[in-house]
Amino acid sequence: MTIKNSPMKNKIQKLIKRSSEPKLIREAFEFAKEAYKNKNTASGENYIYHVMRVADMLDKMGLDPTTIAFGILHDVADDKSDAIREVEIKAIEKKFGREVGQLIKKISKLRKIRYSLEINIKAKKKFTREKIENIRRMFLAIAGDLRVVLVELISRLDGLSFLNYLPEDRQKLHSIETLQIFVPIANRLGLSEIRRKLEDISFSYLFPKRYNWLKKNIKEEYEEREKYLKKFITHLKKILKKERIKAIDINYRAKSYWSTYKKLYAHDMDFGKIHDLLALRIIVDNVESCYKILGIIHKHFMPISEEINDYIAKPKPNGYRSLHTTIFSGEEKITEIQIKTSQMHKEAEYGICAHWAYKEKIELEEEDENFEWTKNMPEFWKNFKIDFFPKKIFAFTPKGDILALPKDATIVDFAYAVHSEIGNRCEFAKIDGKIMPLNHILKNGDVVEITTNKNKNPSKDWLRFVKTSLARSHIKKMTGQDKSGFKFPIPGFIKRSIAEITEKVKKKKEEKEIIKKEKPAQIYLAGEKGMLIHIARCCNPQPGDKVKAYLSQRRAAVLHGTSCDNFKKIAEKFPDKIIDASWK
Repeated sequence: MTIKNSPMKNKIQKLIKRSSEPKLIREAFEFAKEAYKNKNTASGENYIYHVMRVADMLDKMGLDPTTIAFGILHDVADDKSDAIREVEIKAIEKKFGREVGQLIKKISKLRKIRYSLEINIKAKKKFTREKIENIRRMFLAIAGDLRVVLVELISRLDGLSFLNYLPEDRQKLHSIETLQIFVPIANRLGLSEIRRKLEDISFSYLFPKRYNWLKKNIKEEYEEREKYLKKFITHLKKILKKERIKAIDINYRAKSYWSTYKKLYAHDMDFGKIHDLLALRIIVDNVESCYKILGIIHKHFMPISEEINDYIAKPKPNGYRSLHTTIFSGEEKITEIQIKTSQMHKEAEYGICAHWAYKEKIELEEEDENFEWTKNMPEFWKNFKIDFFPKKIFAFTPKGDILALPKDATIVDFAYAVHSEIGNRCEFAKIDGKIMPLNHILKNGDVVEITTNKNKNPSKDWLRFVKTSLARSHIKKMTGQDKSGFKFPIPGFIKRSIAEITEKVKKKKEEKEIIKKEKPAQIYLAGEKGMLIHIARCCNPQPGDKVKAYLSQRRAAVLHGTSCDNFKKIAEKFPDKIIDASWK
């Protein structure tokens, strides 16, 4: 087929010319043109244009030629039977190498996650937090490589631009899937630009009335704040020049519509309580300059002390680094400012995943080499060929529920995880419509349908292949193999240890009672004690002072003296966040 779109054709030529492996990229496009010649999107556009846009974005992010070639070919095995898919992937491996072939194989299996969503939406079932988290985990387990996740996110973003060509029920499915699965994953990767776009398009289709109301009402707010920030930036530049410190750039970014709506909803739809609709960003050369500029800003403008966050010293779980402060910037305006280096800014836009392990509870000791920080983006993504959950597999019930089981778990393990009676009476199972023996080892994404027989009982032979302790204990119980229970005397040295531990516990209890009697004055908020409280640095109130507390964004209470000037300004601006406090 011939590509008629001249701008797109020029982009391809530039992409090939820029590449360190032009032959690989050229051959990938030629292969894709043939593979997609009869495949069109819902808009009627040939699929080749979709993969070109995916490749172009990967190139802008600085990804390596192998990942870009994968982006071009990522859907060639989609919508095919297992047998045809295997043949096509072998042909791709022969032409482009095993790495590209395996990436395509993994991305083609990601469609399985839609199974659970479709069933639950049709049945109008509520998505529990646990169910959604299991779908995300299954997504990552099937992907097994961050490049697969990245290409799927970019492909999804491009596809959402043509959502208006789909029927309403499909629009809703794609939007729910995006907000529940793809947006949190993009956020964990630190891909803020992709996340914002995914959020806003999905929001516009899921809640069109709310989206249009927000768009209409936010326009004036944006214009007013933009006008003020332009004046403030000019004033700030003069201050920095006088202090002899240089910023590479000072700009501002708009909060996404979806994030804004969620924040408005939490603040009674009051725009006056949202200070980061347009957040100011100061980009500098190095970390030292970040802290210097923070000091200069606090020297010239009154900060809200409880709204100062150091994400450089303590980055967010997705790797985000920056200094944040909220100040009274004149004319009684409150402005949020972010200060970061150009490298930190790049990471925030394009994503860094070194702290993914913390969020997904992956064993860092086992995956240590895969989670090293790196400044080389292409190499960084290439190193993430990992098994996200090396000790688990995720499989579907016919009703779309997802069960997490240990690696190498069998059909019998699955049956007992559903219900003990299902396990006790299971006779055989179908996986994706094919009958399988009970000792069959499950894979990620399997849809398992158990057939039971009321006359069937567990066999002690099952103990040779089951992996879960739940299945093992039920089988032993039903086959008379359970020999648990203490049938031996407790040795004397264990008895002595128990006595020593008891004595230590008793002493600790007595110490606690003494401390309790001697404890200092406590702070009560609205007549209640035990809440998380920070003492304001600006006035440092002491026992006996008249005090009140301000509820910060993190829901911790910040204690101020009632005579504190900073507190008076906050109380005037946020009267609903002030609560009574006292010493007792």
